[in-house]
Amino acid sequence: MKKYVCEFFGTFTLVFLGCGTLLYMRQEVGLLGVALAFGTTVVAMAYTIGPVSGAHLNPAVSLGFLVSRRLRVWDFLAYVSAQCAGAIAAAGTLYLIAMNKVGGYDITLEGFAQTGWVVYGWRAAFLFEFIATFLFVTVFLKCTAGRGAVARLAIGLALVAIHLGGITVSGSSVNPARSIGPALFAGGAALSQLWLYICAPMLGAIAASLLQLRGIVASSEPQSLRQFESREMTSDISSPVSFFRHRRRGIPKRESH
Repeated sequence: MKKYVCEFFGTFTLVFLGCGTLLYMRQEVGLLGVALAFGTTVVAMAYTIGPVSGAHLNPAVSLGFLVSRRLRVWDFLAYVSAQCAGAIAAAGTLYLIAMNKVGGYDITLEGFAQTGWVVYGWRAAFLFEFIATFLFVTVFLKCTAGRGAVARLAIGLALVAIHLGGITVSGSSVNPARSIGPALFAGGAALSQLWLYICAPMLGAIAASLLQLRGIVASSEPQSLRQFESREMTSDISSPVSFFRHRRRGIPKRESH
């Protein structure tokens, strides 16, 4: 149960801070600031809840773990449910804040951090979401397949780059939960376009996990589900202290003469 609560909490934080920056601070921080808000939140959550749940925060990432045989079906369903619930709760909280704006807040005119295509067509948006999610899940699966104190940092930086590369094309969702939450409150076009932000990321995640499973992209030594569920391995990935302790244990002692 702890890992499901962590996924709820982590996804809530991602949508609350990322979409909150897009809603209330975009003019002040620009697109770079929005990208950093999403990326750094992922890094923070990775080091906070990563040792418990893996800090997926994204149904597409969880699907990648399922297809690559690193997550059970029941856990996948519970993860996705918790992630979507967290995203909706965060969007609801942002809605309450927006409605308390002095002078009022018109979602129709000002938007609600929803994803959608305006400048580019749906084909461009679909292609970007598919490729960007493919790249993101590839990075995520590879970084969490081995031991490394800075693996989570690489995941966050990848998300920053993805946002910088395609915010104007599709909104750079690469996360169905992140799109579902705001869309429920924005309504209109956000809901009618929501199918793209579910289908494209999920397909991209499946492609990434299948290629890694076959050792074509980001190949790694095959490991069992039991190994990935081991608390010791998770600790090694997420904690710099555990990482260096592991390295020290692996150094043979010198023989005295």
